[in-house]
Amino acid sequence: MSEQSAQPEYRIEDLAHLSGATVRTIRAYQDRGLLPRPERRGRSNVYGDAHLARLRQIADLLDRGYTLASIKELLEAWDTGRGLGGVLGLVAEVHGPWTDEEATRISRAELDARFGGTPDEEAIREAVELGVLERIPGRETEEYLVPSPQELAVAAELHAAGVPLPAITGHLKELRGQVEHIAARFLEFTTEYVFARYLEHRPPSDADADEAATMVRRLRPLAQQTVDAELARAMRLFATRHLQIHLSQDAPPPKDDEPRPVALPAGTIRAVQSLVGAEGVAAFVTAATEREVHKRALDALASKQSTGA
Repeated sequence: MSEQSAQPEYRIEDLAHLSGATVRTIRAYQDRGLLPRPERRGRSNVYGDAHLARLRQIADLLDRGYTLASIKELLEAWDTGRGLGGVLGLVAEVHGPWTDEEATRISRAELDARFGGTPDEEAIREAVELGVLERIPGRETEEYLVPSPQELAVAAELHAAGVPLPAITGHLKELRGQVEHIAARFLEFTTEYVFARYLEHRPPSDADADEAATMVRRLRPLAQQTVDAELARAMRLFATRHLQIHLSQDAPPPKDDEPRPVALPAGTIRAVQSLVGAEGVAAFVTAATEREVHKRALDALASKQSTGA
C-alpha cells in the first residue's frame, strides 16, 4: 500500500489475495481486456480499488454461469456509459431461487435412520453426485446440506414402500433429463414470444433489463403450474389404464394408433436433441425405430431365403 496516495494501491500479489483470483488469472483478464491495465510506477505496476471491484464483479458473473465473452460485452457497455445496473438486476432475478422451498441440514445418523438404518456409501455417493445432498466440510460429525427437503422426503417414502435405492436414483436421473427438456422448451417459448424484444440489444438497456426482470417475476411460477396441471391429468389417465389392466383380464388392449409412454435414457434424449432440436425428438425417435424394425424384418426374410426356409 502506498503511503503517499489517499487511495489504496496494491501490488498484483496483494490484489490476487484480496480478490481470490490468481496472479495468472489477473494477467489473463488484462490480456483479454476484462481488466484495465495497472498504473506504472517506476518498475512496479500499481492496482487500485477499481481493479478489485472489477475482479469481484467478474467472479460474481462467472458464478452465475456467464462466459468470459459475455462478461466482456457487459463490462464494455458499463465502461462506455450504457449502464449495467439493470442487467445485473436481471441476472440476480434469473439466478435467484425458483422455489419457496428452503434448504435444510441433516446428519449422517439421521440420514441413515430415514433410509432403514443401514449405511449405504454408494447411495450417498450417488446422492451427492446428483446434488440431492451436499457435503458440509469441517464438521466434527458427518453432515449434509439438503437443497430440496421435498425431494429427499419423496425418496424416503419410496424406499419405505419397498423401492430399492438404486432404482430411485435411476428414476431421478431419467426424470431430471425429461424435466430439463421441458424447462428448455418453456424458455425457448417464452424467449420467442416475450423476452426477445427486451434482449434484442446486447447488452440491453437498463429500462429493458428492468422490464425483463419484472416479466421473469411474473412468469416464474407459470412453468411449474402448467407442469403440475398436466402431470395431474396424465397421472389420472395412465393410472386408470394401469388399474384396468391389472384388475381385469378382459380389459381391451391399447389401440395400435394410440400413443404410449416409453422411457428413454436422459443421455439419449440429449444426444437426439443436439442433432434435431427439441421439437424434432419425437419424430426422430419414431423414424429411427421404424427404420430398425424394417431392417430387422428384411434381415429375417433374407436369412430365410439363404437357408432355404
